[in-house]
Amino acid sequence: MEELLTPKEAAKFLKIHKVTLYRLVKEGKIPAIKIGKQLRFSKEKLLKLHFNREK
Repeated sequence: MEELLTPKEAAKFLKIHKVTLYRLVKEGKIPAIKIGKQLRFSKEKLLKLHFNREK
């Protein structure tokens, strides 16, 4: 089962501000999973994005 991160954890993981994280989600650049009214982020997908960003 994949590990899901809260917005605070995801922002810290990506080393960006939480407001920036929400903006990137709104722009469709970061995939998010909505559970009820809360957003969660797949750590696996964030890792892929992080490594692609460094290239």
